[in-house]
Amino acid sequence: MNTVSPGQTILIVEDSDEDFEIAERALRESQMKNPLRRCEDGQETLDYLYHSGPYSDAPAPRPGIILLDLNLPGVDGRRVLSRIKSDEALKDIPVVVLTTSSDKRDIESCYGMGANTYIAKPVDLDDFVESLKRVKAYWFETAILPVRDPAVAGGDK
Repeated sequence: MNTVSPGQTILIVEDSDEDFEIAERALRESQMKNPLRRCEDGQETLDYLYHSGPYSDAPAPRPGIILLDLNLPGVDGRRVLSRIKSDEALKDIPVVVLTTSSDKRDIESCYGMGANTYIAKPVDLDDFVESLKRVKAYWFETAILPVRDPAVAGGDK
C-alpha cells in the first residue's frame, strides 16, 4: 500500500503564524513523524516547488502532501493550486485546501482545479486540531496514492 510515507515532507502553506502553530501542534499530537516545511506565501511556495529563488541552490524535498491556505499575500492559494494541478510533474501531490473560506464559489473552483480535499478551518481551536488529526488519519493511514515514477524529476523547470 502506498500512502504518504513517514519520511515525506508535509508542506504547509500558511501566512498566519498562529494557524501554522496550531497545525504543527495538531500533527505532532497525532504522532506525525514527517518533516514539516512552511511557506508563508504563494510565491515562496512556487519557488519551493520549482527550485527557484531562495530554493535554487539547495532544492527542497518534494512534499508528500500540501496543506494550502487560499488567502495568501501576493500570489494567492488559488493560483498555486492551479499551477500545481496543471503541471505533470506535480499534479499527483495531494493538495488539501485548508482555509477560512466556506464560500461555495471557492469550494467549486478548488475542486475544479483538482484539489484533493477542501476543509474550512474551524474557528474553535479544539475543532481545528481534530480536523487536522482526521486529515492525518485519512492521508497518512487510509488513502492509497499512485506510486511515483522516480524517472519523473518532480517540478524542475
